[in-house]
Amino acid sequence: MSAQQQSAGEGKQRARIAISPKRLQALAYRYAAAMVTVATVVFAYTRLPVNPTTVALTFLLVVLGVASRWGLTLATTTAVVATLAFNYYFLPPIHTFTVADPQNWIALLAFLVTAIVASRLSERARREAENAHRRRKEVERLYFLSQQLLATENVMELLNSIPGFVRDAFGLKAAAMYLPKRREVYRTGFDHPELSEEQLESVSSRGELDVDAEQQLCFVPLRIGVRPVGSLGLEGAVLSRETLEAVGSLVAISIERAGAVETLTRNEASRESEKLRSALLDSVTHEFRTPLTAIKLSVTTLLAPGDVNADERQELLTVINEETDRLNRLVGEAAEMAQLDAQQVELRRESHPVREVIEASLERAKQVLAGREVKLQVPEGLPPVGVDLERIAEVLVQLLENAAKYSPADTPITITAEPAGKMVSISVADRGPGIDDMEQSLIFEKFYRGRDQRYRIQGTGMGLAIAKAIVEAHGGTIGVTSQLDSGSVFHFTLPIST
Repeated sequence: MSAQQQSAGEGKQRARIAISPKRLQALAYRYAAAMVTVATVVFAYTRLPVNPTTVALTFLLVVLGVASRWGLTLATTTAVVATLAFNYYFLPPIHTFTVADPQNWIALLAFLVTAIVASRLSERARREAENAHRRRKEVERLYFLSQQLLATENVMELLNSIPGFVRDAFGLKAAAMYLPKRREVYRTGFDHPELSEEQLESVSSRGELDVDAEQQLCFVPLRIGVRPVGSLGLEGAVLSRETLEAVGSLVAISIERAGAVETLTRNEASRESEKLRSALLDSVTHEFRTPLTAIKLSVTTLLAPGDVNADERQELLTVINEETDRLNRLVGEAAEMAQLDAQQVELRRESHPVREVIEASLERAKQVLAGREVKLQVPEGLPPVGVDLERIAEVLVQLLENAAKYSPADTPITITAEPAGKMVSISVADRGPGIDDMEQSLIFEKFYRGRDQRYRIQGTGMGLAIAKAIVEAHGGTIGVTSQLDSGSVFHFTLPIST
């Protein structure tokens, strides 16, 4: 579009703007104020001994004030009226429009030209100041909009929020956005039919601004370079062309950025999933292979030709039995983890004393704790807890097994229970090597094992993840407090029975 066509289009838009009664009233007030000011100067100076120069300078100040306040049109009218008043009341012969002295014609003409030129310069300065102020406000609003657009990285959340961001940033009535790739319109509300989908589609396909100053509607193409990605409709204000293009570019860039971040996140999640799958296969393969190897070796020895005495036979059968139990436990953990993840486990909650829960756990962990000193610090009078006894006992067994694995055999394990508001807190403390601060947030993740222990102590890394899932299914929380070389305290909470 050429500058001439654009100028003609803007002229047509201005012509279409109807002058409202309120605007007419304001114009009448301004004209009346200017005329009253001129009349006041005339009234005052006709009663004071002043020379024509003083009067001319005073009128010039009035014209400049009107120009700086209300614009060139009213200032020019005021200058003409002031010139006539100056001639009629202050240039001889008084009370006539005749000028006797030719020098007074020059003075009168000079005053008129000076007043008009000065008012024009004042009007230009006022207009430039207003434009600068408007641009500053628009830049501030664009900055505010960019901050909001860049703060959201989720694509769907961003797309639903963009019309509201634009409306709030520029104080509009409504905004709507159309994206051809999704064939969808996002709106701040559905009670604004002026922002029609057909118009949004048209602007998106043509890639050109469409401004209706009369109805205060603006339609902006969203472009990345020359590539259109959609369109934006605004109702309630007519912004400058530069601001509209800046808004369109900002919105388009934010959409592309959010899409790129989402793709990057998806790719990163895919890589992490692949790493997790590899870690799972490595861990599970190692854990399953160990008992299978022992079973295979024992069976091969029993089937080999030659005599196997009774003691050796019994020892080999014992190995087969123990490793079969271990293999069965590994399969059971994997199945339980899958059920807990899918939230397919039903809890049979009943009211149980805390000491009963702890004693049930100690009974199940008797073989692991053989020869270990276990200290109980369970005060009398603790309220009962509403739990699935078998599941919570499994949590405590897992914590006791961990404490037994990772702490010296000659150090005690301490079990403590205490009230914690509407919950009861149970903790298991050991005197093992402790856990690094960075690893404390990871040890409850599936298949994670400590860096210093994963190759020295058997395990799949599912035990603590199972314990966490069970505790959270009961509405409690689980955590660890640890310091290197000072041991660890695993603690979890259970709801009090109601």
